[in-house]
Amino acid sequence: MEQELVTHTRAYREMLLKDAYRPGYHFALPDDNGYPGDPNGAFFADGVYHLMYLYKSSATGGYHWGHVSSLDLIHWRHHVDALTVQEGDEGCYSGGAFVDDDGTAYLSFWKFPAADRTKDRGGIALACAKPPYEVWERMEPLAVESSEDWGIADIEINGSVLHIGCADPSNIWKTNGKYYMQLGNKPVLDRYGTAEARYQGDWTELVCSSDLKKWEYVGRFYENPQRGVEDYPDETEDDMCPSFLPLFDAKENGNPTGKYLQLFISHNHGCQYYVGRLEGERFYPETHGRMSWADRTYFAPEALVDDGRRHIIWSWLCDKPKHDFQKYGWSGVYAFPRLVWWANGELKMAPADALDGLQYSHRVYSATNGDAVPVANGESFRLRGVWNARDRVGVRVRVSEDAAEFTEIYYSPEEGMLVMDTTHSGSGGVRVRECAPFKLQNGEALSLDVFVDKSVVEVYANERQAICRRIYPTDPEKSMGVTLIGERPVRLDSYAIFPCNPY
Repeated sequence: MEQELVTHTRAYREMLLKDAYRPGYHFALPDDNGYPGDPNGAFFADGVYHLMYLYKSSATGGYHWGHVSSLDLIHWRHHVDALTVQEGDEGCYSGGAFVDDDGTAYLSFWKFPAADRTKDRGGIALACAKPPYEVWERMEPLAVESSEDWGIADIEINGSVLHIGCADPSNIWKTNGKYYMQLGNKPVLDRYGTAEARYQGDWTELVCSSDLKKWEYVGRFYENPQRGVEDYPDETEDDMCPSFLPLFDAKENGNPTGKYLQLFISHNHGCQYYVGRLEGERFYPETHGRMSWADRTYFAPEALVDDGRRHIIWSWLCDKPKHDFQKYGWSGVYAFPRLVWWANGELKMAPADALDGLQYSHRVYSATNGDAVPVANGESFRLRGVWNARDRVGVRVRVSEDAAEFTEIYYSPEEGMLVMDTTHSGSGGVRVRECAPFKLQNGEALSLDVFVDKSVVEVYANERQAICRRIYPTDPEKSMGVTLIGERPVRLDSYAIFPCNPY
């Protein structure tokens, strides 16, 4: 039995290593079916980053939280699953994490009910662990009266029944000795949103506790200030997978701004956010933005703040994941850890600088429109360029030998957009032209930072905007080219990136 297990494990690893679409330096689930593949339960303690990942276990048929940890955000050690199937339930869905003053870490999660809903209708639950956070103990579920519908709780206020969201809890935060947590709203929106306006659109519920055991309903945590206006969420967009953390005024070691970032997804439009202020037990959004525009590829965000006052985000790259596991024997990829901060009245963003340690084979080029850029490794590289852009400029990556397939990344000044066009990227992925709002200021040069990692492509523009997608070249071995877009000459710096995923 042991020899058979070893043989099969080695064969599986070697199969994954040969996979032309499995990334080398973006986190990929180590095994099994990452659908849904949300990053969850991120926390930082004693110099170590901890991250959970949601997946469907082939062994139990339920939903587990895998657990990995890292010192540098790129090399991850794998632990025993933190959350699994228990007491007849089917595991768990998404949630957050929190580290209390005594070092105890808590995971908040949406409990997946048992098949027999009369015995278990799920709800919100917690688990806790002491350092080194290897063994997680489930706690009693939140004592919120459940309705007949999973993800909904019915409570009575002033003689009226109120349907509250009871799904996808946020991270916990602590203020003045009280613990707070948000609850997502999609089940309520789906069940009651068509009939009652108060249940439409994005909003969350807030609960509080003095001991992390008994929780009380507080009320709505926020309301959308401009529903459907200026690209704010409309009545069909929910708020799930919320993350609520403070923003600082620099990429690292910044000062508190008094602003908070409310990250969340709507299931129909992907990741978005509010920036605003927290006053007592209420959040007041002031600015809204999106991180996914054409569809919902950038999905299910999870975040933490570390000891360097870095606000770090992960997201699941969700394109056609239902078919990945059957086709490739694995599924689940995350965007590279993204740093966010608040400066000059806008949300800034950049890739975590941990990637610098994987760079090698630095090359410098001067190129213009149509020129080939001979990067060292066309399936795994980083490319930086600065343009004095007055017209369309950018790059094509994963260009096939016959130039019929490619992914375009460029700035369109006439549209005021950063664009990633995958309509010619190959037959296996989602073909779409994704446009993120972005305008250069007077006299500002365009700075693009492009990452290619087999099936993952990311671009950052001036630390003010970013797009991340997955692509599937038809013949990956013959799609290694890089060419320039735009008439203006530009200096380009390229680096090959050493893979850090073990397989």
